[in-house]
Amino acid sequence: MTDRPEQVPDDAPAAESEVTSAERAAYQQAAADPRFIELRRRYRGFAFPAAIAFMVWYVVYVLCNNWARDFMAIKVIGHINVALIFGLLQFISTFAIAFFYSRHANKALDPLATEIRNEFEASTPGRER
Repeated sequence: MTDRPEQVPDDAPAAESEVTSAERAAYQQAAADPRFIELRRRYRGFAFPAAIAFMVWYVVYVLCNNWARDFMAIKVIGHINVALIFGLLQFISTFAIAFFYSRHANKALDPLATEIRNEFEASTPGRER
């Protein structure tokens, strides 16, 4: 093997995934569309707060496991302690975020994304899925 990239002859056919100037213009037009900007705003309105909240929750869990061992060792019911409950809540919170994101996407993102995609595909023939 060599470290040099494979040389492609100048007369070689363009790759199917190469973007034409018309497609590039269509991409730029779609990115500037107020509906696309709104779609991104809606996505970020859920994704960023959810990610930050989960990361804070996870870091609290890790910090408590390392430096609040007495607190984490408190028995709640039988042999079940705070650390076990926090650990299980990590899984529950992960599934809850996935559930709420799915609901959010179905209601607020998917209809708008479908509308934008259909319009984009109509303006770029040959690129339909």
